[in-house]
Amino acid sequence: MAYNNFKTEIIKDLVDNIKNEIQKQKLKKFEEDTNPKKDIKKNDKKSKKNSKTKKKTTNKKNSKNKIAKETKKKNIKKSEKKLSLTKKILIITSLVFVTLTGGGLFLLYGPWSYFRELLITTAMTTLHHQYLATWFYDDETIKEVLEKNKVVNSNDVSDLNQITIKKFNKNFKNYANKYEEQILKKNNDSDQYKLIEVNGATYKGYLVAAYDPSKIEIVHSKYLGNQGQLITTMAKDNDALVAINGGGFYDPDWKSQGGIPSGLTINNGEVLYDFKSGGAGELIGFTKDNKLLLGYMTVEQARKNNIEDAIEFGPYLIINGRRTTIYGNGGWGYGPRTVIGQRKDGIVLMLVIDGRRAHSIGASIKDIQDIMVNYGAYNAANLDGGSSSTLVIENKVINNPVASTPSGMRNIPNAIILKK
Repeated sequence: MAYNNFKTEIIKDLVDNIKNEIQKQKLKKFEEDTNPKKDIKKNDKKSKKNSKTKKKTTNKKNSKNKIAKETKKKNIKKSEKKLSLTKKILIITSLVFVTLTGGGLFLLYGPWSYFRELLITTAMTTLHHQYLATWFYDDETIKEVLEKNKVVNSNDVSDLNQITIKKFNKNFKNYANKYEEQILKKNNDSDQYKLIEVNGATYKGYLVAAYDPSKIEIVHSKYLGNQGQLITTMAKDNDALVAINGGGFYDPDWKSQGGIPSGLTINNGEVLYDFKSGGAGELIGFTKDNKLLLGYMTVEQARKNNIEDAIEFGPYLIINGRRTTIYGNGGWGYGPRTVIGQRKDGIVLMLVIDGRRAHSIGASIKDIQDIMVNYGAYNAANLDGGSSSTLVIENKVINNPVASTPSGMRNIPNAIILKK
């Protein structure tokens, strides 16, 4: 009711303003029309009195009168055109305003929750744009929406005994489905990876199938702890065929240089950074036998599980072939995404989705979970997204990153690469 009353008041005020403006224009037109008539009558009287004595003067006066009449007609036409144009502008502007205002209010507060949930979940999972939700909704509404759209964290740990790394069989043709065929039917271009385009209702992106997991590494900025590096720099420095961004980083005012990882960071078995100082976090790591391991772990637990390289992020999407429970859109809204996963045959899946673009709004957590399930991921985890999401192949940026820099990329603390 409040929404309908507010919309009605807006329309009423606009209509009244249009009427008042039209009345002003009519009055102005009337004044312009009446003044020339008086002048013409005066000229007519003078011409009659002088007609007997000054014929030449009379002819001149008549000529002036004709000119005055023509001028008057032109002025009236101009006035009518101005009035007509003013009406059109006012009506069009008013209709656009009512449509945008009314439509916007309807989307924000109407009976359908889709747009409301989309706005709140998208805004509240950013570090610096939560005001887009808090401007329009109270805390209770935001809390209610986030409760309906969330990921239920799993306490499971990857069962690595189910991962059997197989040598790729080029002659294999008995594909279970189209996704399997896309993964296993290699291009002639490269024996080490395959690039697959993925598309959905709200997104466009790329999936890389990396066939040799022993070539997968997590690499880090040379200046870790102080400053991150562009993913293109890290890819070039580490002889990468393929590179995607990795974990998040400490960025309280959106002005950091991406140098401080937001969680446990392990390289070649050595702890480079422990943001939680020994606490358990959502670990995403590769073991010494090249298997992707997911699970909440401390440093000591990571060592016991033979973790070689690891970063921390989430949420987990799939563990041991089972989907993580997701309610609604997952509570992360729609945006750029990056994902790492591994199939039971050892093939590593690297997914990057474009977002915040006209051609690709972005993907939800549910969307990326569906993609990874379709392509056979046995374990999969969400990585840092947003303006960090970037895919580099052979030193070329493949996707459309959205950071507010000339290159579209941000400095980040780490990346996951497929080495040459």
